[in-house]
Amino acid sequence: MEFHINSLYLCVKDMDRAIKFYEEFFEEKVTERNEIYSVFDVNRFRLGLFAFEKKSEPHIFGSNCLPSISVESLDCLKEKLKDKEICFPLTQINNNWVAEFIDSEGNHIEITAPIK
Repeated sequence: MEFHINSLYLCVKDMDRAIKFYEEFFEEKVTERNEIYSVFDVNRFRLGLFAFEKKSEPHIFGSNCLPSISVESLDCLKEKLKDKEICFPLTQINNNWVAEFIDSEGNHIEITAPIK
């Protein structure tokens, strides 16, 4: 049996605010925009934003699911962390630099870069 993970969604309270945050972070426009569910195509991986309250679904924000985004260098990683709320400081773990920040909606996001 072969598995593939092609997408992930993050719960958001304010779709416009979340789209603005991720458009700035990814330096790309949202691929699909909707008041309930919007999508970013990140190198053929679908990162969704789900306005859970509009569907009356409960949700707890925090670190119960940790999306991990990798960038090509420590300099790029540091640039992406500028003006972000850091919840796990930049740390060397094995062959990577790792940090976590909190997005505009309260989700924890990991960002990594290889140690060169």
